[in-house]
Amino acid sequence: MAATPSPDVTFDQLVNWMIAFDSLLIEQRALLTELDVAIGDGDHGSNMVRAMATASARYDSEEPDHLDTLFRIIASGMLSGAGGAGGTLFARFFQGLAESLGHVTATDARGLASALVAGETGIVELAHPEVGDKTLYDALAPAVAEFVEAIGNGLSSGAAARRAADAAARGTESTRSLVGQKGRPSHLGERSAGHIDPGAMSVALLFQALESALR
Repeated sequence: MAATPSPDVTFDQLVNWMIAFDSLLIEQRALLTELDVAIGDGDHGSNMVRAMATASARYDSEEPDHLDTLFRIIASGMLSGAGGAGGTLFARFFQGLAESLGHVTATDARGLASALVAGETGIVELAHPEVGDKTLYDALAPAVAEFVEAIGNGLSSGAAARRAADAAARGTESTRSLVGQKGRPSHLGERSAGHIDPGAMSVALLFQALESALR
């Protein structure tokens, strides 16, 4: 019988992931707003910052010590703080993480990979996105795939996070040339081309934060 892998992704590391994500959103708020002004409602940056502030306040109040509770708090913050389609999609992603990880205080690389897949699956079931639609999925799908492949090849969670962050950045850049197929960008038609999708940029920041937390 194969030995159970020792947990190598701690609760504190995943808390630090969320803290780093929050910091990057604040740092890049103006950029996210600029991107959303071009093809959306112009509120993506402020919505994402507000969502994480809401989640942070709930974290401080509830003081969770298990991973499912942590990510349910983040999901709740996204729903009530961000609003709109973006908030709903990010909430479903974090809810998927919570459901996959379960009531534990740590996980291993494969557990985190499974959780990322569950988060992605939740978004797919909710919104049915495809790569090429010019949405956050253009960054999320390659990032998750790269993480899963890296773990399957025996890399550490930190090394996998680096590869996933690079994939998310490439996926985000790919949205620049795309024509929007969903949401407000789809209403702009060809005029949506030439602009990076703000949701994809937020996903790139999410995986950049994961890389930082798992170093």
